[in-house]
Amino acid sequence: MTTEASHASPLAPEWLALPEDLNALQSPMWAAGVEKNDAGVLTIDGIAVSELKEQFGTPLFVMSESDFRSRARDFKDSFDAAFADICGGVDVYYAGKSFLCTAVASWVAEEGLRLDTCSGGELAVAARAGIAGPNLGLHGNNKSDAEINRALDMQVGRIVVDSLDELERVAKIASGRSEIAKVMLRLTPGVHAHTHEFIATAHEDQKFGLSMAEDSTEEAGLSAAEEAVAAATSYASIELLGLHCHIGSQIFEPDGFAVAGEKLLRFLAAMQSKYSIVLPELDLGGGYGIAYTPVDTPRPPAEVAQAMAAVVRSTCDELGITAPRISIEPGRAIVGSTTFTLYEVGTLKTVRVDAPGEEAGQENVTYPRRYVSVDGGMSDNARPVLYDADYSAILASRASDAAPQLSRVVGKHCESGDIVVRDVYLPADVAAGDLLAVPGTGAYCWALSSNYNYLARPGVVAVRDGAARLIVRGETEEDLLNRDMGVANV
Repeated sequence: MTTEASHASPLAPEWLALPEDLNALQSPMWAAGVEKNDAGVLTIDGIAVSELKEQFGTPLFVMSESDFRSRARDFKDSFDAAFADICGGVDVYYAGKSFLCTAVASWVAEEGLRLDTCSGGELAVAARAGIAGPNLGLHGNNKSDAEINRALDMQVGRIVVDSLDELERVAKIASGRSEIAKVMLRLTPGVHAHTHEFIATAHEDQKFGLSMAEDSTEEAGLSAAEEAVAAATSYASIELLGLHCHIGSQIFEPDGFAVAGEKLLRFLAAMQSKYSIVLPELDLGGGYGIAYTPVDTPRPPAEVAQAMAAVVRSTCDELGITAPRISIEPGRAIVGSTTFTLYEVGTLKTVRVDAPGEEAGQENVTYPRRYVSVDGGMSDNARPVLYDADYSAILASRASDAAPQLSRVVGKHCESGDIVVRDVYLPADVAAGDLLAVPGTGAYCWALSSNYNYLARPGVVAVRDGAARLIVRGETEEDLLNRDMGVANV
């Protein structure tokens, strides 16, 4: 039995509702300044995507510079206001791992934020952009000696140490240079936050951080976290600034941050008392969620900031300690929604999928699912195949009055898992040559891009005040072949 019903497909996930208007943009997935014009063409700051395709080609990452700057300022202003009476404000480090290039690094500095890096390459981008060393941090669970030396050369404001072994290496390298390394210790407080819920556990089975569990080290009665504090205070070449944690990603509720913050403040107070030291800084990490689909409900920075400030304020009052300087590390929450990826549609096919009938006792029914292939894929967005991440999409090059059809947007790679958008309703008349736009691709898409199947990585266009410019040039086949030494030496 087959049905071509135009109502919601039984193959769709429960969260995916049938849209009332396939031509409408659903906030807050899109950047400010992204609209549909009278012809139904997607525009950004008044520039039609058809113009962008003509000038820059597809696939293409299209970013609103104004939206990026606005979101960066919102985090800085909101957290400064919430923590003004507690510690004089907050140091906001943009998490460069989400998306980084020299233009973005410059915007970060111009909006009063600092920059968090996690490799020598990211430090190189920061240096090229002219970011002052004291406004940089260096993360990573396996920093090379070269990266540690580079951080010291640049006089970075802090090196976030991830293990006892690394702490010893940083101390040794700094001592050999007759310098003092400014260090924070990354702790795992046993709090995991995942979107709408969080759980607390005794141990951390992951590669990052120093466990706060008491049996996490061979030293009787000490946690790995405390052992690191004790060791750091013994090294003449280490200045221990404070503690750091990161509890997860794509978090919508502030509860997990509150639990982690309280645990770290209690630990900080205990360490200050036991070792007669002052730990002046506490970093509560990032992980703030954004809207990838219509059902995602991100909280505004001010709401998150006020909730976190209330916990820090009350806990410090209870413990009778001076509040440390707080820092945070938003990345996705600043850049994610600023950007959409523009694709051109190629081949289309409809397959038949068996599913239980909609009525009780009904035999399996065969329903249609349409596959819409685009000219990119997992090489420019690896998140669906890596994390089973959900995205949305919209017909960007024209309006359509056609009925909605459950579709799966896929890439052109030789992989069955090459899925860009797993489930979305698109107009039934989508055809080859149409343009699709996928919102929310600013974070961890270009940053995770690859040359799989020898596809060139797309360019990144920044739009501001009605003008578009390349901030990252798209690769060419010549770029790919230039690294092939068998070709280069011919």
